[in-house]
Amino acid sequence: MHVAREISHGRTTVVFARVLAHPTPVVWSMMTDPDLLALWSPYTADRNLAHVGRATLIMLDGGDRAPADIPSVVFVADAPRSLEYSWADDTVAWSLEMDRQTSSTRLELRQTLADDAFASAIAAGWHLCFDVAENVLDGHPVPPIRGMAAMDHGWAELNRRYATALGVKPTRIR
Repeated sequence: MHVAREISHGRTTVVFARVLAHPTPVVWSMMTDPDLLALWSPYTADRNLAHVGRATLIMLDGGDRAPADIPSVVFVADAPRSLEYSWADDTVAWSLEMDRQTSSTRLELRQTLADDAFASAIAAGWHLCFDVAENVLDGHPVPPIRGMAAMDHGWAELNRRYATALGVKPTRIR
């Protein structure tokens, strides 16, 4: 997965790009449909995210804690090309571009962080989420990797690798 760090107006944006071997409308549904989000993402939503307006993201950490509700606003929902919404104090923007020859989708995620100390952790977490999403899309679903369960799936090493790639210190999890 391609990853980069951009800084603008004092805020860090982590940028990922990944090619998924599926048509853009299929990938769009995975990003917006609450039932499909729950299969691979750290959250689901109280409604389909394919429309602008208020929404609630429901964190699914996979641990003993109760799910946390995070008020959100969908700013952009231009199916099946771009989706942008708030996630707590962060902003998440997705861009999808279909390769007509292969029917694959180039997916770019840009997460602008409220706290840049979490850059490598965010990158490692999304890496694992995208691995799960790819399996789901390929018809080989695996359980979502959330919360502390990520430690059993190489999160610590990914955190170190992404810290190096992004030019930041590895995020410390207590």
